[in-house]
Amino acid sequence: MTEPVVIWTDGACSGNPGPGGWAAILVWNGSERELSGGERDTTNNRMELMGPLEALRALSRPSTVVVKTDSAYLQRAFTDGWLARWKRNGWQTSGKTPVANRDLWEQLDALVGRHTVTFERVKGHAGVDMNERADRLAVAARERV
Repeated sequence: MTEPVVIWTDGACSGNPGPGGWAAILVWNGSERELSGGERDTTNNRMELMGPLEALRALSRPSTVVVKTDSAYLQRAFTDGWLARWKRNGWQTSGKTPVANRDLWEQLDALVGRHTVTFERVKGHAGVDMNERADRLAVAARERV
């Protein structure tokens, strides 16, 4: 059995909307790869989605992946069936309003479909080393935009 790729992600925004940054740290078989980026005018939720989106995009072949995130928005969309319901309801929320960030959700959904992905929530700003590192990378990316 092959070892899963573990992806630690985080997003950061100064103001909401405002300048934002995202980060992902891919860990596999003893090696690590850091990815990060940012946008001048964005939201925290968009930045929380960009980390895993870009990390999954960076994988060169179908993989078993564990995404570690402190974002309930990201994690619950997959583990609580929100994404499936949004798609089933024509990208409408239960309140019959358009799903925010649909463009990113559609891309993320397509990328998740290429891999075997589980999403695990970790407590943010609680001393979890890799989560803190992802946060620092996201903040640094935000500061560069």
